[in-house]
Amino acid sequence: MKRVAILSSGSGSNAQALIEYFEACENIHVVYVGSNRPKAEVLERADRAEVNNGVFSKSDLLDGTLKDNLDILGVDWVLLAGFLLKIPGDFCNRYKERILNIHPSLLPKFGGKGMFGMNVHKAVYEAREKESGMTIHFVNESYDEGAIVFQGRVDISNLKSPEEIASKVLKLEHKYYPKISEELITLAEE
Repeated sequence: MKRVAILSSGSGSNAQALIEYFEACENIHVVYVGSNRPKAEVLERADRAEVNNGVFSKSDLLDGTLKDNLDILGVDWVLLAGFLLKIPGDFCNRYKERILNIHPSLLPKFGGKGMFGMNVHKAVYEAREKESGMTIHFVNESYDEGAIVFQGRVDISNLKSPEEIASKVLKLEHKYYPKISEELITLAEE
């Protein structure tokens, strides 16, 4: 059984999709949902799903406290779902090739510092892109620069707003992030 932690800074719809998906998996269990924001909706979602959850500070992430707490929980994999803080090097090394992130664009386009949520979709819309999508990638010390694992694409040529793009991309995220995460975690066991 692989033990997974989910880190999120926001509403947590991707975290919820992961929790619901892994409930049906025999070999993967979500043991913790953490947020750096005390009022993040993701914590309420975790409560409703009866998943252990909590709040940590940026300093907890940077000084190793969060990493130590995840070690105590026996966490094997970390899945980022709308998590906005940069992951420090020692954390990346502890979970080398076992930290995944989902990004709401086709990286390397529209990635990097400040490119999250609606900022991404506005930039995609303003650039008059014909397609957008989502990227699942391993996490390293730089924003959105880890090895790409999977990209899901969607035609946006007829969409009229960043909000419409966001809606289409979110559907892809919910469809693929749980499935691709499961495949990677399962392959790593073999």
